[in-house]
Amino acid sequence: MNKEIVFSIALSKLKGLSVLNARILLDAMGSASEIFAHRKDILQMIPHASQRLQDALNHVDDVIDAAKKEVEFIEKNRIKALTLDSNEYPQRLKECEDAPLVLYLCGDTDLNRQRVISIIGTRKCSEYGREVCHHFISEFKRYYPDSLIVSGLAYGIDICAHRSALGNGMDTIGVLAHGLDTIYPSMHRATAADMVHQGGGLLTEYTTNTKPDKMNFVQRNRIVAGISDACIVVESSAKGGSLITAELASNYNREVFAFPGRIYDEYSAGCNNLIKRHQATLLTSVEDLIEVMGWHNPLAESHKKSVQQELFPELNEEEAVLVNTLKNVDDKHINQIVIDSNIPYSRASMILFDLEMRGIVKALGGARYKVIRNLAE
Repeated sequence: MNKEIVFSIALSKLKGLSVLNARILLDAMGSASEIFAHRKDILQMIPHASQRLQDALNHVDDVIDAAKKEVEFIEKNRIKALTLDSNEYPQRLKECEDAPLVLYLCGDTDLNRQRVISIIGTRKCSEYGREVCHHFISEFKRYYPDSLIVSGLAYGIDICAHRSALGNGMDTIGVLAHGLDTIYPSMHRATAADMVHQGGGLLTEYTTNTKPDKMNFVQRNRIVAGISDACIVVESSAKGGSLITAELASNYNREVFAFPGRIYDEYSAGCNNLIKRHQATLLTSVEDLIEVMGWHNPLAESHKKSVQQELFPELNEEEAVLVNTLKNVDDKHINQIVIDSNIPYSRASMILFDLEMRGIVKALGGARYKVIRNLAE
């Protein structure tokens, strides 16, 4: 049994110890094991520690026993316990000062892949919201098929995001507000199983026997916000959990996006307000997301190469060299072309004439040439 995992779980269960203070304690002592090894001397080792913390650490038998039982459960059910020092712990979330001390992951997925987006929204989504969610994920798959889609497994937009991801062969993670000994809502159990089996999974900070209380959903929203590069709100009423998650994402310096809706639609009011108040970027397509995020656009690059191949399908090596010397300039004198291409004048002149006859370059006055602009672009 991994002692660091046991003590990390025990630390997370200590009453009266906030996540923020627990992380300060971890930074000071180096590990949860060290904290418990020196628990009776904590005031001497960390002078600014409180007497309340010392009292809590003096009576830890119950939390350690509970932590050991939790480890037995996760080992039996092939669940991973990710502590803050684990390489598998989501590094984006780790940047957030209130990140959980321990995460429990059911599934074999990479939480640190190149691109992770959270898609959230109302539990009472409209047909418009479902269509937007499905279309966006279908398009996103075309650009970045290896990305991870995160949501909360709730009714409405959450489950639509998970199912759309599954339908498009993308990995998706559901962040839960309870332990992994149950699924809430129960009618999403089959989808949850598919998420685990198809390369995604279920993630929570809560141990077994934790009920899905209202406050837990508020707490889990910080994971949904912090684990991703961007948070996308599909539909939301004027008040709701999605807006809380969007605010958390903004506080974590994540980009927030929102799809607009009709001004009289109840479940578009939250998105429209986010956009109106400049708390979210208006989103209408994957291209909008790519532009704001500054991501490489693989389809645009592929299209550019394809166009170039179609425009100049049969250039030999020398012809390609001459065309490349002209591609990013308005025009160029033949003497400069000869210098840049390292092709003899007489040979370059002959090639340029042939390219002109084929409509690839154009001869200007004064022995200057250019690639025909509409073809080059």
